[in-house]
Amino acid sequence: MNCKSLLSILLALLFFSCSPSPEKQAQELIEKSLKAHQLSKNWGDVATIKFKKVTSSLDESGALENESEQWVEFRLKPYFEAKLTWTKDSILHVVNFNGSKTSYQMGDNSIQNEGFLKAKRAEIDAAFFAFAQPWSLLDENTSMSYEGQKTLENGEQVELIQVGNLPSPNPSWVYFDPVTFKVKAMERLEKDQKTLVENTSYDESTGLLFPKKQNKYRTDDAGKALILQAEYLYSDFEVTFE
Repeated sequence: MNCKSLLSILLALLFFSCSPSPEKQAQELIEKSLKAHQLSKNWGDVATIKFKKVTSSLDESGALENESEQWVEFRLKPYFEAKLTWTKDSILHVVNFNGSKTSYQMGDNSIQNEGFLKAKRAEIDAAFFAFAQPWSLLDENTSMSYEGQKTLENGEQVELIQVGNLPSPNPSWVYFDPVTFKVKAMERLEKDQKTLVENTSYDESTGLLFPKKQNKYRTDDAGKALILQAEYLYSDFEVTFE
């Protein structure tokens, strides 16, 4: 081996040894995003969050199928709790997760079916995942890896990280604006199909940057948006701090 070849190998080894790992790159990106989303308040000081969420479900032609209004509550301390409340056909529905157990009350009836309750807990997890980025990435059970850049359907460039949440075997992805570091979109496997939830506007009223409007798409295996399935509108934020 000549000196030129040896020098090339040494330089390559030096480059790779000095390059940050995908995990380190992901952590650095999240730290920048946290600063972008914490305007005058700190997520670590949040005790409870409550807001109204209006969901407009669309059919494959883009026509409105139905619209629903739901109140969503998250308690972050001393442990995670959640509550979803809505009224349908004049009957009050309440899904509650108390930190260990999920319950469902429909009017005066308490639903006990385990499969049904498991599905409702999944709804809570999906609602939190779509709303609480980038902060939910701070969970100690979360693994992260930087995957580079990607172009969204609207032509915007984003940086993305792959996220693994134990005990779930399915990965998800979070997309960031490469300039502002705002969270632009979240992609995950949901009911055996991949969905992309894109932030189209933000709310700054609480001192934290929360989503104001989101579009939910069904995507193919490559992450390309195929069908707009729903639009989410968030409002009436109530946040209590420690």
